[in-house]
Amino acid sequence: MDIKNILIYFITGGVVTTLIVALEESGLRLWSGLAALIPIFTLISYVFIGQSQGGKALSQHAWFVLIGTLVSWVPYMVTVALLSPHISSNKSIGIGLGVFFVLATTYLLIVSKYHLFQ
Repeated sequence: MDIKNILIYFITGGVVTTLIVALEESGLRLWSGLAALIPIFTLISYVFIGQSQGGKALSQHAWFVLIGTLVSWVPYMVTVALLSPHISSNKSIGIGLGVFFVLATTYLLIVSKYHLFQ
């Protein structure tokens, strides 16, 4: 991996994050919301993965992320949605992150053990 590429990836991610926050702080909630809903980091990563490793690697990574999202991110969101009306926001987010990390780690261990998406 080339240091130039690492800097490009880092700067691109930082610029996108800054734009989303700046839009929100400027009162442009529609645009910040839209930008936050777009899978920006996945999009940026996929452009770079496609360029450096090709379409097959990109396809395998997309399947990996899609299934990982269903396994870990969806339960995280459901946990936060169900708990936040009953306990503090910070606690519901913390519990949700706990659920996410347990499920994501389990998923990654299974993917690694069975050499999936390679």
